[in-house]
Order: sequence, then structure tokens, then C-alpha cells
Amino acid sequence: AENMYFFSDLALTLNEPEERVAPTDSRLRPDQRLMESGRWDEANVEKQRLEEKQRAVRRRREAEAVEALEEGKDYEGYIPLWFERKVDAVTGELICVYKGGYWEAKDKQDWSTCPDIF
Repeated sequence: AENMYFFSDLALTLNEPEERVAPTDSRLRPDQRLMESGRWDEANVEKQRLEEKQRAVRRRREAEAVEALEEGKDYEGYIPLWFERKVDAVTGELICVYKGGYWEAKDKQDWSTCPDIF
């Protein structure tokens, strides 16, 4: 652990790749994998690419929302696959609650509903 910034064994293994996970799993981020391989310059370029891809998706969604508004249509926007936002009954805070589907998709290895985020 002292060679790895004094992180605990648990902290060091949290980001270890795992097989058969959703293609949206953050452990699959290509920039992260490059960084962990010590390929800093390539990781930086990849990080910039991913961020621009995210910005483009956001701009597209914003344009779709404006278009829907102009046409008098409802626009739901992005809906997470496996979580939904709810108000916590005790704290009154907005929380994300698992709504199901991930483990079934993992068992079937059917990730067809996952967006292409990388």
C-alpha cells in the first residue's frame, strides 16, 4: 500500500476490471485504463475526447428539448436505466433508488439498452 499512495487494499481493488459488466461501467473508461497504465499523454487525449462526446450529447438533448417546446410537445429527456430519483421520506432530499434490471441484463449479457458513452 505504501507504494500506491497509502491507499488501503480495498481502495486499490475497487477499480479493478471485472468481466461481464455493462459497457457503461466506469471501470471501462478508456482514459482511466490508459492512465493506470502510465500512458498519461494518451489518457489526456482520450479524456478530452470523452468530455467532448458528453458535451455533444448534452447539446443534442438541449436542442431536442427546445424543439419539443417549440412544437408544444413533452420532452422527457434522459431517463437512467437502473435508477430513479425519489424524495427520501425521512430527509426530504432527492435520492437515486435502484429500480431493477441491471442484474437481469448481466445474467443475459444483454446490454442493448445501454448508451454508447465511451
